[in-house]
Amino acid sequence: MDVAESATPEGGSMPTDLTDERVDHRFKGLPPDAEGLTVGELAAQRRSLFTGGFTTPVLALSAESVEHNLRALEEYAERHGLAFAPHGKTSMAPVLFRRQIEHGAWGITAAVPHQVRVYRAHGVDRIFLANEVVDPVALRWLSAELDAHPDFHLVCYADSVRGVELMDEALRAAGARRPLDVVVELGAGDGARTGARTEAECAAVADAIAATGTLRLVGVAGYEAEVPGADAESVRAWLRRLTGLAVAFDKDGRFDPSVGEIVVSAGGSAWFDAVADVFAEIPALSLPVLRLLRSGAYVSHDDGQYREKTPFNRIPQEGALQPAFRLWSQVVSRPSAGQAFTNAGKRDAAYDLHLPEAQVVRSARTGEVRPADGVTVTALSDQHAWLRTGDGADVEVGDWVGMGLSHPCTSFDKWQLIPLVEADGTVVDYVRTFF
Repeated sequence: MDVAESATPEGGSMPTDLTDERVDHRFKGLPPDAEGLTVGELAAQRRSLFTGGFTTPVLALSAESVEHNLRALEEYAERHGLAFAPHGKTSMAPVLFRRQIEHGAWGITAAVPHQVRVYRAHGVDRIFLANEVVDPVALRWLSAELDAHPDFHLVCYADSVRGVELMDEALRAAGARRPLDVVVELGAGDGARTGARTEAECAAVADAIAATGTLRLVGVAGYEAEVPGADAESVRAWLRRLTGLAVAFDKDGRFDPSVGEIVVSAGGSAWFDAVADVFAEIPALSLPVLRLLRSGAYVSHDDGQYREKTPFNRIPQEGALQPAFRLWSQVVSRPSAGQAFTNAGKRDAAYDLHLPEAQVVRSARTGEVRPADGVTVTALSDQHAWLRTGDGADVEVGDWVGMGLSHPCTSFDKWQLIPLVEADGTVVDYVRTFF
């Protein structure tokens, strides 16, 4: 796949070399004196995050940790015979998509059609759209994109007969020449999110797909983290229902040989060990099986939600992930011995699952970096972090506080251009996001 450019439906090409984008006021935290430089020119200067003119707050990604995490999931997927389509909604960062594909990803997962448009603009040729699409405008665009680009491969969900009717109606109205590949989504149980709740309902959806000329059934999929009260036993039980559905569909002759392979897909960032175990049990079917994992949070990992939930906690012999985010903000007020405030808040840090975690302090006087002993983030305002400072907490106005974040999906989306920083503070690249 050439990620340098991607043909558009009109037959032109769209450059995607983000290094040519100009640095300006849109990108918070970047050096004011970099105004007018291209991203590539700024990266080539290899500035220090701490002394190179960056302003606070500024979010950084560890270059070493990102590379470690990319390799960790690549190796895990290879060991377990899994294809991998990491969920791109996590970062919406084409430079990371490219690196994920270089590290063996089959393609990239999307949640909504707009994300597919971003992926296509940046050269992604294989996309798994983990949602049912019933918007006729979006379906018309998808149809045109598929018809114009024979190498473009898209798979999306269907979870209702009515949804199939709407998809078929929109695609016929668009004059679609290529069928849209769909997987039937099995819901994770009563009270869970989307997906047909029973095998009988799934079969009805499959029958509705077969009755169209615009859709083609290629497999089954779902999301195991939505199992109510998810634990190892209940998740594996649901995954066996999912794989059993694929087996039953194949036995009933529902997969046309022209599809080439049967897609069976699941796997967020909390249960990919269970997915690997159950997918390994899938028997030989009439066609090869694409066992497709979709974990997305791994690329940055975190210091909260996924630090607690990563399967590598259960299977340490298989590897580990490293948190890559660090939000640097500056102490702007120290009104009492027990309290301090920095200049990063809800506009800068994820806070939907956990508050940021104060980890290190960089002295404004000496540049020394020390552990943030006795410093706790207790609340966030729009533009301030509230810090409780215990006995012996060594922070003063002007110091930089480095914080770990929880939940990558709501960390990336607050920053349009994120420095990629080596351990010594050297900024070696920038990650552009498109939310």
